[in-house]
Formats: sequence, structure tokens, C-alpha cells
Amino acid sequence: MILVDTTVWIDFFSERDSSQAKHLASLIEQQDELCVCGIVLTEILQGIKNPAEYQKVKNLMESLLFLDMTKHTYILAADIYRSLRAKGITIRKTLDCMIAAVAIEHRASLLHHDRDFDPIEKYCHLRVEY
Repeated sequence: MILVDTTVWIDFFSERDSSQAKHLASLIEQQDELCVCGIVLTEILQGIKNPAEYQKVKNLMESLLFLDMTKHTYILAADIYRSLRAKGITIRKTLDCMIAAVAIEHRASLLHHDRDFDPIEKYCHLRVEY
């Protein structure tokens, strides 16, 4: 199970030549078990201006496995932030801690293109897809 971060979806839909976007295209082609969480779903859909493109992307997102976030997810996100802060590492966006927490909680790997996930992987047992 692979949770795909917003950064990779943006690269993919913008047809950017990133290794992560290429990997996502390969995963889609292979019909691997891709998933989405509420934060990523919202971030992706809110940025689409064209109604036809919105509907196309929404349909794709709705076909993916949805990972729910519980009260425990939010507590885990806070714990991730606090444990890294205690090490002198500040994660720039709280949402990244929440995305990492939902991936950890559901034992999903995270495919991302955001350096804030690197220390979460190193210190907080986040599995990352390369």
C-alpha cells in the first residue's frame, strides 16, 4: 500500500520530469495499491481551476483506497513533530506530520518529493517508497 503525497501528484499532473512522478506513472500502470488521505485529497482538488480537469482528477482520487484519520492519527502527528523538535529539527508544515502519521498508522509507504519527510523517515519509522 502506497500513500502518494501531494508533491508527487502535482508533478504527475503537471507532467514534470521528476523521478517520483515517473515512479507514480509506473505504479498506476502496474495497478499497484495506491491510496490517498483527506489532506492530500483536499490539497490536490483545491488547486484545480478547470471544471473538466477537476472532475477527471476527482474520479481518479475516488478510485484510490482512502486512509481515514482518527484522533490517534492527530496525536501521532503531534508526537512526530515534538520528537523531531526535541532533536532540533523543525518540520515546516504540520500537514506533513499528519500525512506521515496516517501512513505510519496504516503501515503504508509514502511516495513524496518533500524534504520535510526525510527526518520523519529517519527518526519516526516512516516507510518511504523510492
